[in-house]
Amino acid sequence: MICVRTARPGFRGAAALLAALALVAGCSGSGGEHGGHGGTGAGRRIADTPRMTFAMVSHADTGDTFWNIVRNGAEQAAAKDNVKFLYANDTDGAEQAEAVESYIDQKVDGLIVTLAEPAAVEAAVRKAVARGIPVITVNAGGRFSRAYGALTHIGQDDAAAGREVGAELTARHAKKTLCVIHEQGDASLADRCAGVRKGFHGPVANLTVDGADASAARSAVAAALRADRSIDAVVTLGAPMAALTAEARKQAGSTAQLATFDLDATVVRLLKSKDLAFAVDQQPYLQGYEAVDLLWLDKVNGNVLGGGRPVLTGPTLVTSKDVPKLAEYTGRGTR
Repeated sequence: MICVRTARPGFRGAAALLAALALVAGCSGSGGEHGGHGGTGAGRRIADTPRMTFAMVSHADTGDTFWNIVRNGAEQAAAKDNVKFLYANDTDGAEQAEAVESYIDQKVDGLIVTLAEPAAVEAAVRKAVARGIPVITVNAGGRFSRAYGALTHIGQDDAAAGREVGAELTARHAKKTLCVIHEQGDASLADRCAGVRKGFHGPVANLTVDGADASAARSAVAAALRADRSIDAVVTLGAPMAALTAEARKQAGSTAQLATFDLDATVVRLLKSKDLAFAVDQQPYLQGYEAVDLLWLDKVNGNVLGGGRPVLTGPTLVTSKDVPKLAEYTGRGTR
């Protein structure tokens, strides 16, 4: 199922456009339209540039908390930039490609696309570029972005992030790690586990589960921990899997330390209770916000960031000591 909706102009979030960018947009000190800003009472300048339409197509499952944060960032930037924002998501690569084709037919002014299944969406992305629609890729498949003609890629280097996780687990004296892949065929998830394997000084076993079936995924992790009591560390590759795995660990009677990629409010609670050793923050809000902003900057001022290389939003490892600030940010949907 493809879901589409437009921006919510009053959504709270990041700070207003910098004065320099407002100048690019042609805003004067007295004219223009103002909107609310996150309940602070401060005015927020909306760009005085022609109304444009940008669309995002992601590989998110419906209700995925990580992608809710990406969308929050994109919607905040769209409201500021006088942009109509459209969003579609599907876990199937062919459906993602179909959504991209649909937005090409609608003659959108810019596209934001994930490359979790690069081969499935390659032709559609190349078609958009050939039609003169600028494309920015986010989150997944950064190594394919430039070859497909995208302006840049915004996200983290998943393999490098995995190496950092492996090195951190080694520093925490773990001996054997289980890496839980919650979506088969997602290139970014495979890169994360491969990175963990390179960074960790010990054996790493992969376990693929169906992240869309919480009960089955929980049971599979618990069974793996019961079957091999030498596993003393578990890495999950998305925030929703962290809570499931914490429950599975309890069911299995395991004392393995738990780490996860990505943040949400539940992950912050697990960090606070020390049920989670650490998490990898790749700043999803920033991925959505900057993708819209960079498309807008390309359209109004010919700006491109990255110089042909990805614009990195992570990784940063966070622990229980970071909880006070993180709790505030996750509570408003921006981290």
